[in-house]
Amino acid sequence: MSQKKRILLIEDEEDIAALIKLQAELSGYKLHVEVDGINGFRAIEREKPDLVILDIMLPGENGLDVCRKIKNSSELKNIPVLILSAKGEELDIVLGLELGADDYMQKPFSPKVLFSRIKAILRRGKEPEKALRTVTFGDFLLDVERYILRKGEKNISLTLSEFGILCRLVNNRGKVLTRNQLLDDINNDDALIVDRNIDVHIASLRKKLGTTPDWIETVRGVGYRFREDLAPAEK
Repeated sequence: MSQKKRILLIEDEEDIAALIKLQAELSGYKLHVEVDGINGFRAIEREKPDLVILDIMLPGENGLDVCRKIKNSSELKNIPVLILSAKGEELDIVLGLELGADDYMQKPFSPKVLFSRIKAILRRGKEPEKALRTVTFGDFLLDVERYILRKGEKNISLTLSEFGILCRLVNNRGKVLTRNQLLDDINNDDALIVDRNIDVHIASLRKKLGTTPDWIETVRGVGYRFREDLAPAEK
């Protein structure tokens, strides 16, 4: 029998912690709870869990500081982090993702959806992420090395910026990326690109990819995600 995955939850609201703990047991995970940021980080150092669920508003040390410490540690940086946040804390979510968090959920949330996200994060973490060379999704073929996007036998014309955004999204399918993260890998010789200009490029990409299905999901107030349930096949 395979060993249960170990999750560390840092959450100071007892009812939320109890709800997550119940769903963890039903989903086959072993869950440990800490109620403040300082002891939570010590538990991460001690136990090195398979995944951390991290509230933002915590006593002692807030969740963003804990996330920063995890991702700045050579021993802990590969531990996936899922951030929990109350509605209205979108800026904190963006900061958390840019610090290296793998995903986020807003409160209130569905425990079943939470553990579906956790399952997806842990599945992605089984192998080191590889840079894509050629990838297919639906009727599309994306050739990263030759800067080609093809639908069937027809080439789809993309700007360098659109191509960079699409590659980054596909290579991180299922993971929320902020606008600033999408700027990182873009060759922007063809245009001056700033934060909100990403939205313009996404709109253009959607028009070229079509909306049936809608490959690129908007995560309101945060950024974008390439749909994992329509995950492409690498070649």
